[in-house]
Amino acid sequence: MRALVLLALPVAASALSAAAPAAAQPAKKAQVTEASTAPPGVAFTRHQEAPLWKVTRHPGDGKGAYATGAYRNLFSELLGVPREAVKARIDATWRAYFQGDGQEQRLYFETGANANGTLAYVTDWANNDARSEGMSYGMMIAVQLDHKREFDALWNWAKTYMQVTDPANPSYGYFAWSMGTDGSPRSTGAAPDGEEFFAMALYFAANRWGNGTGIYDYKAEADRILTAMRHRAVMTGTPPFRIHPGDAPFVQPDHPWPSINNRAEAAALAAQGKSPPPPWRDPAPKPHAVGPMTEESHAMVRFVADVGYPGSDASYHLPAFYELWARWGPEADRAFWAKAADVSRDYFVRVTNARTGLAPDHSYFDGSTMTTGTGEPYPFGYDSWRTASNWSVDANWWGKDPRQKALSTAIQTFLAGEGIDRFADRYTLDGKPLSQRHSPGMVAATAVAGLAGTPEPLARAFVKELWDTPMPEGEQRYFDGMLYLMSMMHLAGEYRIITPPVR
Repeated sequence: MRALVLLALPVAASALSAAAPAAAQPAKKAQVTEASTAPPGVAFTRHQEAPLWKVTRHPGDGKGAYATGAYRNLFSELLGVPREAVKARIDATWRAYFQGDGQEQRLYFETGANANGTLAYVTDWANNDARSEGMSYGMMIAVQLDHKREFDALWNWAKTYMQVTDPANPSYGYFAWSMGTDGSPRSTGAAPDGEEFFAMALYFAANRWGNGTGIYDYKAEADRILTAMRHRAVMTGTPPFRIHPGDAPFVQPDHPWPSINNRAEAAALAAQGKSPPPPWRDPAPKPHAVGPMTEESHAMVRFVADVGYPGSDASYHLPAFYELWARWGPEADRAFWAKAADVSRDYFVRVTNARTGLAPDHSYFDGSTMTTGTGEPYPFGYDSWRTASNWSVDANWWGKDPRQKALSTAIQTFLAGEGIDRFADRYTLDGKPLSQRHSPGMVAATAVAGLAGTPEPLARAFVKELWDTPMPEGEQRYFDGMLYLMSMMHLAGEYRIITPPVR
């Protein structure tokens, strides 16, 4: 896979480009109800959101692992792989990504210490940056596999470098979605998927290891994140912004950020007589307004907290987490998160193509179609790989919504028909391929759909394909590798609800 585009909007940007090859990255279009600054190729139109539909409610604890305590191991159940061999594969993948060869395997790097202890980041190797998405994924993996040192080091780096502490920045309190591995900014705004995984990983850490002091009072930190996500006041400012008071104002460079790691992309562009595109720079900065990461009117997570950008991203919807926040989170917001879980289950059905099981990268809050800068409906893109995994983990943990089996069966049936060893990694929702790349991260996330109860032959085929897929290595190992390891853990029954200790 070729080098990735690093699109850094002045205030906020999604992890949408996390796995996007430069040549294939689609233009983004935000369709807004308020004025905002738009990068090239983004057209602003107006959409009148329909009121929230009559939500299908699923009260109680459900029939999944939360209620039963039982987690399926599909590698053993469907393939007959001994549990010891499955655990050995997961442990080996952990060692590679957290302790392995620094050039071809490792994603986790320690970088000194401060008063709070060791500092470490997870990097998007090809782009030579650290993203809130990857940092929070690394923390989730670490707490699930009981690696406290690595968890604390990642959280320390995120708090030290990524959290916006300059009160003049309208993203104050959130975590910048992209930072250079030297701690310098690539963006000064946040993406909600990182905040969601930070919060969930911190609650699990509190339950597994107990709360410490300062930044290691895990539950207090998780509560703070969730409170900000829903209640953060709207703040307005005009760029350039700072991450921390005393920093130099962040201005997008007029040349590409150097990355020594995307050699294949550099060579491919050079062969065509081309150079990497520079990051977008706002030619005439305008005020930005940043508020909560949730949309109160529709009880769901927003695409970004910039109030000028509408809609949501189905891959940000994590009902399995919301159910836990409805039990463990700040008490004043528990009813909201219980409702958000049910809204997300409906949203999956509303935005996903019933025949192909493919969900778009971006939709309106009411579930209606949003179009790109070229006027086409938003496609199934790189973010979208995660959506089937999200609803399937919800099915596994909670077992509340029988519609999730149909959604999982649809996507596995469609992609099996495309060729389980060669399906594309981007599609229109009705199934037209938009790329020629077959991505191990998408294979992994789609295999997780078997946890929603897809027909056994179909589930077995995807689980076997993942088991037979080598661990992603090399320049483009970041997004593929994170999804690969987490999906292996899900399918092995090693990605669990870590409950508070019984007292």
